[in-house]
Amino acid sequence: MTVGERRGASELRFLDPAILSRLGTLELKARTVVEGFLTGLHRSPFKGFSVEFAEYRQYLPGDPLQTIDWKVYARSDRLYVKKFEEETNVECHLLLDVSGSMSYGSHAVTKLRYGSMLAASLAYLMNRQRDAVGLTTFDERIVSMTPPSARPSHLRSILVALDSIAGGSKTNVTRPLQQLAEGIGKRGIVVLISDLLDEPERIIDGLRHFRFRGSDVIVFHLLDPAELTFPFERATRFRDMELGDEVMAVPSVVRERYLESLNAAIERYKRELGSCGIDYSLVDTSTPLDFALMSYLSTRGRAR
Repeated sequence: MTVGERRGASELRFLDPAILSRLGTLELKARTVVEGFLTGLHRSPFKGFSVEFAEYRQYLPGDPLQTIDWKVYARSDRLYVKKFEEETNVECHLLLDVSGSMSYGSHAVTKLRYGSMLAASLAYLMNRQRDAVGLTTFDERIVSMTPPSARPSHLRSILVALDSIAGGSKTNVTRPLQQLAEGIGKRGIVVLISDLLDEPERIIDGLRHFRFRGSDVIVFHLLDPAELTFPFERATRFRDMELGDEVMAVPSVVRERYLESLNAAIERYKRELGSCGIDYSLVDTSTPLDFALMSYLSTRGRAR
């Protein structure tokens, strides 16, 4: 690969989601995000934290010295041992919210489209890491379910399911999360992608079910830039995308109260999810997707 090709691959990591959404197939979008991300990791200062990350663990006292990978040590100045095959298999469940509110977008990419690209990128990375990955979509009920599998051909099933997604009805996170938690028998990783527009208490309780059953949990809280900043100026009619209710409001009058309520909810998610060992990430849908892959790799590294 030439210097110019390497530079181009690195720059792909920073594609605007609006540009990424026009690239073509969902598979191409996912491959673009993941390959650019992995290229960046290989060239970053975080030595030893790369595509091989999931296949190694740090050396522990008592491990045979012959299991140390000295090539990794030369690159990272840290002692790592190659994991046995049974140590590397992780079952991953992608849970994507497809409720009506996810169809909102103040710019070229709706929350649902962004969430689909994020889920596709994660599935691509998981499949590449030989993890068993499955996809569940939900609104007030489970809409579709693709069971986890590590087969290379299984990625196509995930991408086909994501390509066929349409906006659903109202949000009711509690019931789908409880049903899913009860149906997951093997300890693994659960990734929730949602705008979390439901009662925080119900969402937090639903996610705790997965932790009680031994799964690691990552939450990607998707919000549109307009939802995060409330930039509206003129008197505006706001419509509930799930119930259809409408209300007229003067933004300058309600902005402060709206932002206070939003920030309070975000802080509650950070505090209460963090207290029970759940990784929480607030995601602005105008930002690149690659940092979410780092969150997954960090959690995957803890899964045994």
